[in-house]
Amino acid sequence: MAGGWGCPHEVNDSCGKINNLPCDPGMKGCVLAGRFVFANEDKNARLREKQARAENTAVDDDSSALPP
Repeated sequence: MAGGWGCPHEVNDSCGKINNLPCDPGMKGCVLAGRFVFANEDKNARLREKQARAENTAVDDDSSALPP
């Protein structure tokens, strides 16, 4: 995949990290998955899960700080 960035796992448009599959930034197993927001919402599932866990942890931390 050509672009303004370079992935160290991409060799000849194939992903060296994921069984030499065609490079598709954000696909399952990609080092970018869960770190960045993609135009294709299907690729954002992992990021949304991380955000939900972070929100739940923050809510749990706030509720434990209340006096009994």
